[in-house]
Amino acid sequence: MILQEAKVLWNRVIGLDCVHMGLACDAGYGSARPGQFVMVRTSMDTTPLLRRPFSIHQCTVEADGGVTVELLYRIVGKGTRILATYRKGARVDIFGPLGRGYTVTGDSERIYLVAGGIGVAPMPFLVRALETKRRSLDGLFVFLGGRSEEELLCREFFEARQLPITVTTDDGSAGDQCFITHPFELAVREHRPDVVYACGPIDMLRCILDVAEAHSIRCEISIETAMACGMGVCLGCAVKRRDSDEGYLHACRDGPVFDARKIIL
Repeated sequence: MILQEAKVLWNRVIGLDCVHMGLACDAGYGSARPGQFVMVRTSMDTTPLLRRPFSIHQCTVEADGGVTVELLYRIVGKGTRILATYRKGARVDIFGPLGRGYTVTGDSERIYLVAGGIGVAPMPFLVRALETKRRSLDGLFVFLGGRSEEELLCREFFEARQLPITVTTDDGSAGDQCFITHPFELAVREHRPDVVYACGPIDMLRCILDVAEAHSIRCEISIETAMACGMGVCLGCAVKRRDSDEGYLHACRDGPVFDARKIIL
């Protein structure tokens, strides 16, 4: 875990109330894995007091040994509104990488990647890691959902890699007018994948978990939740364990990526 003041390289508004930020970080961030996150102090003032967690969107080791960490976030409250005002050259207090990321292996022939809304944030990093590990993107299928076409983030990233992509929107402005879980379930019935990776709203994840369990598919889900400390101290991000009536896991320390068979949403 590295605590530093990272330099803002860019901080651009994209889509509807969403921002893409690039940070110049220390070399230690090169060890980050897809699905891990950083805790960001959004203001140098005391309001808001607590840091905010952000999934690592992309992580690139540069030729000079430095690391560019990218974040993709939605403006939802005071902290993210302040963060969106930062300009190139500003300094941002962050620490990370934190948490447990996705399990990336080279032995899966058919992979389904499912993302809803801002839950797409960690997926480009995961795609790049899978491409490196498998030496190919063959057999990787993307299911991308959003409230509207404007909220279909990262679509160009997937299309640029010629990945098969299924798109749905709540308002029908792009793709079919339905939840992304519908075409996902149909695809599973037609061609069972070896593994499913998912991130998005809890209701979406519950549906994906049920489908994966019904078809005995390995499934890893990243949970979006509020965190106060990011290190398992405050116990504020508890997740119910499936194998215990009393025990809990914690999204910051044991996740945010979980084997879907081990938790109850």
